[in-house]
Order: sequence, then C-alpha cells, then structure tokens
Amino acid sequence: MSEESSLSTAAAGRTAVPLDDIDRQILSRLLEDGRISVRALAEQVHISRANAYTRIGRLVAEDVITGFTAQLNAQRAGLGTSAYVTLATDQNAWREISRELREIPYVEHVSLVTGDFDVLVLVRAPDNLALRKVVLESIQAVPGVRSTRTWLVFDEVRGRGATWTD
Repeated sequence: MSEESSLSTAAAGRTAVPLDDIDRQILSRLLEDGRISVRALAEQVHISRANAYTRIGRLVAEDVITGFTAQLNAQRAGLGTSAYVTLATDQNAWREISRELREIPYVEHVSLVTGDFDVLVLVRAPDNLALRKVVLESIQAVPGVRSTRTWLVFDEVRGRGATWTD
C-alpha cells in the first residue's frame, strides 16, 4: 500500500477528537483572536500557562487546529474580484486535479462536492482580467478538467460558524 493511500485511508476512518469544555473555550478564544498570547488565553479560560501550552500542542498534534493565520479583507488587500468556479472533471481525477489547482495563483479554496458539478473553487484575483486568465489559461488547462462555469461574487459576509462554548 502506498504512503498516499494509507494516509487517505487513515483520514477517511478518523473520527472527531474528544474535546472537553476547556478545549472548546480555547478554540473559541483562538477563533476570535488568533494572536492572543498564551498567558492571556490561560487567564481567560482559568488554567495555567503550562496547561494552555499542553492543550494547544495536543490540539495541533491531533489536527484539530491545522494552523494559525490572518483573515484578510480581500478587496482592501487588492483582490477585488472573487468568483466561485465549478468544474466538471474526469472520474477518479480528484487527487491530481486538487494537487494542480492548489498551485495556481489566486486559487484560495478547492472542494470536492456532490451535485451538478464535481469541484468548487474559490478564486480571489485583483481584477476581471486576472480572473479570466486563471480560469481560461490555468484551471481549464489542468488535465482531467472537462468544463468550468464561473459565478462572480458581488458581496459576501462571514457566517457565525460553530459555537464552541455555551
């Protein structure tokens, strides 16, 4: 069995990691402010700094937390054109297509989905010309992509997301 297939098999059979109330409070605080110091975090959830470091380390090791990142206002950052691009693909081409798509500049998110199309891609580009190049010259050139359809985003708001504390 190849390393890739054993990894995908392990991930497919994986269940959610048990989280206690302190873990959920930590997640809630980190989602609100990913730059919070461990000291402030520990004070807010009423645990020691050592316990906070240990819990954060465990949440990272167990892939509950997969990274720490800034959230951008795409328009203010110079990416004023956003679009969802739907892809119809060849059967069993997902792994190679996803590998290629994640390397294309301006591609922010790639999802394998069910329904009328196979893949949903979020593209954030500086303008319509850059978006056009991404779709027509990069995405459509990926082997296994049969067709695309582009949906421009006029406005967007962030949803509330999961509630980690009561």
